Amino acid sequence: MTPVEQLVLLAVASFLAGVAGSYLGVGGGIFLVPFMTLVLGVDLQVAIATSLIGVIATSSGAASIYVRDRLANLRLGMFLEIATTAGAIGGAVLAVHLDPRVLFFTFAVVVAYTAVFMSRRRETAKDRAYRAGPEARLSERLALSSIYFDHEDEGVYRYRVDRPMAGFVVSGFAGWLSGLLGIGGGFVKVPAINVIMGVPMKPAIATSNLMIGVTAAASAFIYYSRGFVSPTFAAMVVVGVFTGTNLGTRLLLRAKAERIRFAFAAFLAILAVLMGLRAFDVGVSL
Repeated sequence: MTPVEQLVLLAVASFLAGVAGSYLGVGGGIFLVPFMTLVLGVDLQVAIATSLIGVIATSSGAASIYVRDRLANLRLGMFLEIATTAGAIGGAVLAVHLDPRVLFFTFAVVVAYTAVFMSRRRETAKDRAYRAGPEARLSERLALSSIYFDHEDEGVYRYRVDRPMAGFVVSGFAGWLSGLLGIGGGFVKVPAINVIMGVPMKPAIATSNLMIGVTAAASAFIYYSRGFVSPTFAAMVVVGVFTGTNLGTRLLLRAKAERIRFAFAAFLAILAVLMGLRAFDVGVSL
């Protein structure tokens, strides 16, 4: 494969990653890392570093739309980002010293678990409605609860944020995985915000998109300082991802929550299998 062919394929893959990443709230890195290592044969650390640049681009494009439409929860995002950023820096420092096979295997296990977890979860209009009862003290003090307009049924929903400290801890883990694997951490953040904290699916995705750019920037600096960022690859990824993000955000606003959840689980299941095979040097020629 010639360098020009590599760049063309990377541009197309980045566009699709931008669509999927903004639609699912995972940043696109979870798709770019397997593609660059399995298809283009790029070194894993270089793929992770390039992917983090793409995650920043995805977040920049998607977050502006989600904030404008008041779908992203700014207060919740900033609260969780404290833990996520600290975790991302720690993960990036650790990643440069690990055997790539360990990274592949870790990626596969975490993604597979998330796919199963999300596929078993269902969300109805009743789940989106505000739940009665006392609000968590920390959520009340920080005013984390919010409202959003759902284009699916033209309804306005007020929701509360439960178990803020549990979400905070899981967000730190998501940041650690983001820095370690170059994937933005959205595949952990979205389930954490949606399932643990009780935030409806669409605001959870929008808030994750808001957070992943900050998380990726924190860990990308570590990779850049170690010389793993390829300017050519990074430039192509930014162009492709940013273009795809514009389409992905439009799809999310009008999509049904169940379809989003199914797509999320299906993508993760496929990626878990591919990366698991790569960890054991099976299917390297893909």
